[in-house]
Amino acid sequence: MAESSASREQWATRLGFILAAVGSAVGLGNIWRFPFQIGQEGGGAFLLIYLLFVVLIGIPVILVEFVIGRRSKQSPVKAFSELGYGNWRYIGGLFVLTGLMIMSFYSVAAGWVLRYTGGSVTGAYFENPEAYFATVSEGTMTIALHGLFIALTAVIVAAGVKRGIELAVKAMIPALAVIMVVLIGYAATLDGAMAGYSWFLSPDLDVLAENWMSILPAAAGQAFFTLSLGMGVMITYASYLGEDRNLAEDSGWIAGLDTLIAVMAGLIIFPVLFAIGATPGDGGPGELFIGVGGAIAEIPGSHIVGFLFFGVVAIGALSSAISILEVLVSYLIDSYGVDRQKATYGMAGLIFLLGVPSAMDLDTLGLIDGITGGFMLPLGVFLLVIFVGWVFPHSDEELSKGLKSGAEGRLPQLWLWYVRTVVLVVVAIVLVFEAYNQLVAFGVIG
Repeated sequence: MAESSASREQWATRLGFILAAVGSAVGLGNIWRFPFQIGQEGGGAFLLIYLLFVVLIGIPVILVEFVIGRRSKQSPVKAFSELGYGNWRYIGGLFVLTGLMIMSFYSVAAGWVLRYTGGSVTGAYFENPEAYFATVSEGTMTIALHGLFIALTAVIVAAGVKRGIELAVKAMIPALAVIMVVLIGYAATLDGAMAGYSWFLSPDLDVLAENWMSILPAAAGQAFFTLSLGMGVMITYASYLGEDRNLAEDSGWIAGLDTLIAVMAGLIIFPVLFAIGATPGDGGPGELFIGVGGAIAEIPGSHIVGFLFFGVVAIGALSSAISILEVLVSYLIDSYGVDRQKATYGMAGLIFLLGVPSAMDLDTLGLIDGITGGFMLPLGVFLLVIFVGWVFPHSDEELSKGLKSGAEGRLPQLWLWYVRTVVLVVVAIVLVFEAYNQLVAFGVIG
């Protein structure tokens, strides 16, 4: 039987929930995808638009997912079926498909990280970073590491919400933060630190004016990707919440901590790149490994720095992968009554098979990343906003639960109006721009 709301697992502590949600948001989106996105789109100009999207769109949409999850106490497909009309379940189906597609390439890239973490100890990639990445990014060993990473993720998810996910993130996220602080301190001592800070933190408005049609959807897609929006993660995690949680407060903490870690990653990566005169954004999806890996090879203490840096990336990747797999597993549990162990390892096997093409061909990985991050996530957010803003009649009522006295009337109504109007229009514009950019990329429009 499907898990009932009354018997559904809940987070043991508020800290566990926040760290799990932050862990979902922190990961390859912040540390792998972020540097090549910001490099390709103009440094500080991209960062400025990205931060605006996080604050003005990201936090309200986190609340959208929280409202659906806590109200339904179900995974996305069941949530939309129960809260809306039957056809709305297809939004949940879109989330499941998006999660499968993201995990299929995400676990491949995470496998690269595992290889580089070990390679830092031996210095395997120090002599020729490009040649080493070519051997790591495609082939039989890549498939094996892809499988290993999925297995690690599955072991944690199979243990459940309290004994698996919550215990894991309580150990991983503090460790990640401490190591990042150490690496920021080290990066600040490098010769290229000030140039890296300037490029990363100073927006070039001329770049923004010339490239705003590409920067806007790219920044939006990055914000949705890194906050785990549009794939059902926050719906699923909120379905394990009690009625007394202050959703508005929690969403602010999650977005704030995620953004802080993204900026911290930039404060590590860009000083290292500028220390050797590298150009950010030249490496595409291989930026982290070719560019940053090559830079680490040339700075003092490269073995230790490399091990710590790629160790941080591995921790972040695992915490994010846990959340995406949980969406897929909860779908099987809630919709079909499948045992958690069987659901977890069954989904892990499917993800492994779907990831083989990305493990064999880097262009396939880049294509799936572009489709999911640039189109499917914004589409999911757009449909979410329509549902909560215009279809589900109790959105503001659900948000009011757990709010501090005096805010329970004004804040939910203001939020609902904002979601219905501003967020909906902005996300629609992003979708149009992204569709235009894709048509140009494929030569349909000259």
